[in-house]
Amino acid sequence: MSPKATSVLFRHPSPRVRRAALRRFLKDLTPQILPGQAVSCLITSDTELRELNRKFRGKNYATDVLSFSPEDIAISFDRAAAQAAELGHSIENELHILMLHGLLHLAGMDHETDAGEMARAEARWRKQLGLPAGLIERTPA
Repeated sequence: MSPKATSVLFRHPSPRVRRAALRRFLKDLTPQILPGQAVSCLITSDTELRELNRKFRGKNYATDVLSFSPEDIAISFDRAAAQAAELGHSIENELHILMLHGLLHLAGMDHETDAGEMARAEARWRKQLGLPAGLIERTPA
């Protein structure tokens, strides 16, 4: 049996993004952050992210990205589109930022409890990938 492959599942119409490019981004980045591991990424609606956030974290609101150890990421396309518009960059860039953030969480990092380790890692990766400001640095302390 072959190992599971990294994949992106779109459960949102998301007509304004190049799906193949997003799949390639995640497929290329995953082994750099999580060697030997495959990841599944669900891109869905605010409604579904709200339900997942409520069910698994006890928080009754839509969030932009959730990570479920050991291999799953869920992203709200609605949040990504709104954040991209607010910050003046493309939806694809915002989805890349959210995928990176989710992968770092799957790697065991937690910006809510570490001493800035995840923020530094995210900044290094964003610089290397040419991405705009990341989640951690644009979130008030």
